[in-house]
Amino acid sequence: MKIGKETIPRTSISTSNTHTIVVRGRDLANELIGKISFTDYFFLLVTGQTPSPAASAVLDGTLVAIAEHGLVPSVQASRMTLAAAPDALQGAVAAGILGCGSVILGASESCGKLLDEVRQCAAQTGGDLSEAAFTVITRYRADKRAVPGYGHPLHKERDPRVDALFAVAERSGADMTYVRIAEAIESVLPDVFGKALMLNVSAAIPAVLLGVGFPLAALKGVPILARTAGLIGHLTEELAHSIGFALSYQATREVVYDGEAPEGFQPGI
Repeated sequence: MKIGKETIPRTSISTSNTHTIVVRGRDLANELIGKISFTDYFFLLVTGQTPSPAASAVLDGTLVAIAEHGLVPSVQASRMTLAAAPDALQGAVAAGILGCGSVILGASESCGKLLDEVRQCAAQTGGDLSEAAFTVITRYRADKRAVPGYGHPLHKERDPRVDALFAVAERSGADMTYVRIAEAIESVLPDVFGKALMLNVSAAIPAVLLGVGFPLAALKGVPILARTAGLIGHLTEELAHSIGFALSYQATREVVYDGEAPEGFQPGI
């Protein structure tokens, strides 16, 4: 992907004059405020299109599904940052989001690419999703690549959020092609890897969103947006009942120093 090809800055997202703020062609004050949900507004901002009822329901479901997941590393980083700088809520939110990558929050984007790779393979080889899934997953194993969106340290059966999101997509009339692809991958994993790896929420999110026209390139933004809401909840609690330093103290107590030390040195607390 090339960046910086334009010589004149252009945007089709927003503009304004003295009297009117325009967002994606709509009058913000008269057409959007109080007349559109934040979920639908997010879809509009990203795609430039008003979401269908299916897209609205599915996107809303994914945001609810991924907003909160307990004291995961991103939340701990955020709460410890706020404990150290309670006047910098924005810095604490950023601390919780900056680690978004292939392991935390970014697996939905990686899995979306996998699902689309299987879709393209099926289109090229006659349309059988199971055969395409087997071909692509075999390639992943040969390349020693992890399969994003499958397996979970806690939910050894399917992540409970998976079936909930699939049900939302089906009830709302979404295109279930990517859901079928996700399930085809799940079914071939034991044959390729020798063990079952069940769908987790990071596979369910792209499976349902791609089926309602959400852009593949924007998939990572969904867990980022959702987790931002969760972080603000944690940080509000942190301001009232701080555990940030308790988290850091516990980490310190568990640390084992295995480096060199001066003769006679005894580690302290």
